[in-house]
Amino acid sequence: MTPRVETTNEKKLVGKKLLMSYADYRIGELWSGFMPRRKEITNSLSNDLISLVVYQPNHFDNFNPTNEFYRWATVEVADFVDLPDEMERYVLSSGLYAVFHYIGSSTGISIFYQNIFNVWLPSSEYHLDDRPHFEILGEKYKNNDPLSEEDIWIPIKPK
Repeated sequence: MTPRVETTNEKKLVGKKLLMSYADYRIGELWSGFMPRRKEITNSLSNDLISLVVYQPNHFDNFNPTNEFYRWATVEVADFVDLPDEMERYVLSSGLYAVFHYIGSSTGISIFYQNIFNVWLPSSEYHLDDRPHFEILGEKYKNNDPLSEEDIWIPIKPK
C-alpha cells in the first residue's frame, strides 16, 4: 500500500450534502438524491463524481461511530453560475494529499481504510491533516462491483 503524494488545486464542487455518522451511514440516500439530478449541473469539468467528507475537528482523535460528519455527492465545476435548485456549492482548498488507488467492491473498503489509518499513516512521514477527505469516482468506478476502481484522497501534513 504505497500512495502517491500530491498537492491538489482548489476545486469548485456542486452537489448535495447529508449529515450522517458511521453508525447511521446514509450514503445510499445521499447518492440516490443526487444522481437523478446530476445532469442538471451543466458546467461540470468531467464525468467524474467526487464523494467528499467534511469531518468535525479532531474527529479521529476520539473516534466514535456516532460522531457526525457531512458527506457530499458532487461534481467539479468551472464556476458557480446557474446552480440547480437544492444543490449546494463547496470550495475544496488546495492541499497535500496521500492518494490511494482502490480496486474492489464497497464491502472491502473498510479494511482498506483501516490499513491506511492504522498501518500506513503511523509508519509514514505524515500526520493526518484536518481538512476534507474525498474519493474520485471516475470512469472505472462501478458501484459494488469487485472490479470497481476509485482514488481515495487523504489529507496529510509533514510530521
